[in-house]
Amino acid sequence: MSDTIGFVGLGSMGLPLAINLLESGYELRVYNRTAAKAQSLVEKGAIAVDAPADVVEPGGVVISILSNDQALEEVVLGEQGLLSRLAADSIHLSMSTVAPTTAQKLAAQHTQQGAHYLAAPVFGRPDAVAARKLWITLAGNDVAKARVRPLLETVGQGVFDFGNEAGAANVVKLAGNFLIISAIEAMAEAFTLAEKNGVDRTQIANLFGQTLFACPIYQNYGRMIAQQQYEPAGFKLALGLKDVTLALQTANASQMPLPLASLLHDRLIAAVANGKGDIDWTGLALTISEEAGLKRGSGEG
Repeated sequence: MSDTIGFVGLGSMGLPLAINLLESGYELRVYNRTAAKAQSLVEKGAIAVDAPADVVEPGGVVISILSNDQALEEVVLGEQGLLSRLAADSIHLSMSTVAPTTAQKLAAQHTQQGAHYLAAPVFGRPDAVAARKLWITLAGNDVAKARVRPLLETVGQGVFDFGNEAGAANVVKLAGNFLIISAIEAMAEAFTLAEKNGVDRTQIANLFGQTLFACPIYQNYGRMIAQQQYEPAGFKLALGLKDVTLALQTANASQMPLPLASLLHDRLIAAVANGKGDIDWTGLALTISEEAGLKRGSGEG
C-alpha cells in the first residue's frame, strides 16, 4: 500500500485521525470544504488540495469521514468528486455513519470502474480518536480489506469484520448508536428519579458504573449525565437524531418495528426544536431534568 493517503473531511473526528496518520509516517493529500481547517495539517507536512478528486493517487487509498449521507455523496459523485478519479484497484475507505443503502449504492458505483468501496464506521469520540482507541467495523471486498487493515490497526484498538456487503458495517454502526442513545435515556431517567427523591446524581452514577453496569458507556456517559456536562459537544445531539432516523429507515425497509427508537426519535426531535441540537447528545438528559421541574439553564456542569 502506498504511503500516501488521500483524506477528505477534517471535522471533530477527521482532524485527529489525520494527525495520527501523519504521525505514523503516512503522507497525506487532504481536502476539506472549509480549507482553513487543513492548515494545521499542512504545517505538519500534509498537502492541501482544492477538490476531492485531487486527493486520489492512482491505485491508492482514500479515506473519507463526513457528517452525513448528503456530504458523502457530494464528495463521491459531485463534479470533481472522488469517483471521477478513482481507478482500478483504488480503495475508498468510508468511515462515515451513513445509511446501509447509501453504502450499497456507492459500492456498486465504485465496482463499475474497478475500484473498491469499504465501509468502516467507527465507535469512539474525538478523544478516543486522538488516543488511537477507536473500535472499527469493516465490510467490503476481502482483498481491499487486507490492504487497509494495517492502516486501521494503526489508528484503532480493534477491527471487526462483517463480511463482503458494505452496508453491513453501517447496520452495525446504527445498531450500536441506537444502544448508546437508549442507555443515555435510561440513565437520564434513573438519575433524575434519584435527584427528585433526594439522592445525589453522582453517587448513583458511581454505584452503577462500578457494579451492575461497569462498562465504558455507563461509566463515561454516566459521569457526563450525572455532572450535567453537555458542552462542549463530543457528538452533537443533532447528529444523534440523524443516526436514530437512519436506524428507523433501515428498520422500516426490513419490515421491523423499532418502538424504542421511535420514542427516542421523538425525544431527540423535541430537544433539537428547543435549541439543544448543538450540545452533546448526552444533553438529551437535560430535557428529562426540565420535564421533572429541575431547571438547569444551558446544561453546563
